[in-house]
Amino acid sequence: MTTATLSTDAGRSSPYGSLRRSGFWAVSEVRWACAATGLFLAGMTAQFTGTPAWLWWALYLACYVTGGWEPALAGLQALRRRTLDVDLLMIVAAIGAASIGQVFDGALLIVIFATSGALEAVATRRTEDSVRGLLDLAPDRATLLTAHRNEQQVNAADLTVGDQILVRPGERIGADGEIIYGTSDVDQATITGEPLPVAKLPGDDVYAGTLNGTGALHVRVTREPTQTLVARIVAMVGEATATKAKTQLFIEKVEQRYSVGVVAATLALFFGPLLFGAAVEPTLLRAMTFMIVASPCAVVLATMPPLLSAISNAGRHGVLIKSAVVMERLGATTVVAFDKTGTLTEGRPVLTQVRAWPAAGIDDDTVLQLAASAERLSEHPLARAIVAGARGGVLLPAEQFSSLPGRGVRAVVAGREVRVGSPIQYPPNDVVTELEAAGYTVVVASIDGRPAAALGLEDRLRSNAADAISALTGLTGNVPVLLTGDNSRAATRLGAKLGITDVRAELLPEHKVTAVRELEAAGATVLLVGDGVNDAPALAAAHTGIAMGRAGADLALETADAVIVQDDLSTVAAAIALSRRARRVVIANLVIAATFIAVLVTWDLIGHLPLPLGVAGHEGSTIIVALNGLRLLRNKAWRI
Repeated sequence: MTTATLSTDAGRSSPYGSLRRSGFWAVSEVRWACAATGLFLAGMTAQFTGTPAWLWWALYLACYVTGGWEPALAGLQALRRRTLDVDLLMIVAAIGAASIGQVFDGALLIVIFATSGALEAVATRRTEDSVRGLLDLAPDRATLLTAHRNEQQVNAADLTVGDQILVRPGERIGADGEIIYGTSDVDQATITGEPLPVAKLPGDDVYAGTLNGTGALHVRVTREPTQTLVARIVAMVGEATATKAKTQLFIEKVEQRYSVGVVAATLALFFGPLLFGAAVEPTLLRAMTFMIVASPCAVVLATMPPLLSAISNAGRHGVLIKSAVVMERLGATTVVAFDKTGTLTEGRPVLTQVRAWPAAGIDDDTVLQLAASAERLSEHPLARAIVAGARGGVLLPAEQFSSLPGRGVRAVVAGREVRVGSPIQYPPNDVVTELEAAGYTVVVASIDGRPAAALGLEDRLRSNAADAISALTGLTGNVPVLLTGDNSRAATRLGAKLGITDVRAELLPEHKVTAVRELEAAGATVLLVGDGVNDAPALAAAHTGIAMGRAGADLALETADAVIVQDDLSTVAAAIALSRRARRVVIANLVIAATFIAVLVTWDLIGHLPLPLGVAGHEGSTIIVALNGLRLLRNKAWRI
């Protein structure tokens, strides 16, 4: 079966190149597959309801045309490259079946292949669209500061290293660069996965596509537009997806030799006896009987029904598996790697620590009430967490509110000046040092100009994360790995809670890809679970990728091989276990199918296999393996 891959090519004005659009082909394949399926069902209904034979023959032949023209074309193109694949063999077998009256068998083969190709095309197109949408993160226009400090609107693609740009509050940053003037909080979750905006000061680096907060920034461009992190994410996703798409189902790995063998044997059975004066009609009948009993109908059904049944079962339990190839690959997992923010955690800060300075003469509840009252007018995620943490108390009116970019907020509450912001504004303090060392995000509340308390916030762990880690450790024999762009203190603290010892923090998207490849180079088969744009390259590079459905960014959802719809981490282990059961059923089915084929082919070669008996044996093996595969639809197959 042909495999579509995510590809890039140059030629657009965008600095990131362009993605080849395949929308027409994706829609076309779906329409042809639906038409073929409809015609097949209509023909089957007509055949078994006593309508004239010419009618259901006509419907089946129409199914041949609508569903078979594309695999036939792919097979002929492969033949021009001097290769022979199952696409062409299936078409020849279908035509052979029709030529000896078994038009139903041929139509069934056509429908199987047309449907599989359509599903593959749709998945590929959606991934392409999602990667293309990632380019929208970086703005098309930027405000260039000229030598005389005048402002000029230019295309972001035209920026060069050394240019200076102005980024106003609320704007997306147009280029990778270094801040030369201004302070602000920048939300760079799309790049690093950090759950909170990061305070940025002169000298700090910023990335294209990240969102500026409340301060104005002057940024000096340090990378060409084609080399920004956003552009490199697009390139890495495309490269990794194209590489991984080469992996096929087991049966497709042997299709070349099998196809050549069947065709060669069929031709030999037909032309060989003719050279010795045999009659054409019985010789053709014997050769066609051989092709029917040797055709991989049962082998195809030995593989697909178990995997499709497993996909359906997983879907009922909240895991969307995108293809049979993915379902097969899941079971090979030996190491699971997790992103932190939004995957193992909920992705939003929660106030968990209030530590008043003993010398401040104010208790924890009072300082929290004043801090939350001052923060109530702020839209910053930390402010919302502080306000939520004080819901048990009464908030007071705040006056003279002001936001200080990169530093926090100021307000007058109950006649007292309250400031809540970064601890870097204050002298070192043991409480702040202790909380930061433990992995908390710390802000300091000051009352009337004097530091009064440290507030510790953290990203809350998902309720079933610990159980999921334990289950995966037992199933794979290896403790999962943590790969995150968050700071090392927070990552180490979370890893210790879960028993994860291999913690790799402060990773950019390309570093996550490197980490995945290092694990695989060491012999691991890696399943990566993530949720953000910054996880997409690693999701594509890993042997298998799973995205979180609720928290996941569009690119992560489309790049991943599977999606956890309800963000239930316990389903990861169950999906791996289900894949392993499906693989065992596939192996059993292949043994059954191969046995039937071997017996029938041997009978046809050394004796005289009656056509009705050959068809019965062929159809019998097909039914047996199909029913065996359907066992995976049962709920009890979904267990660890």
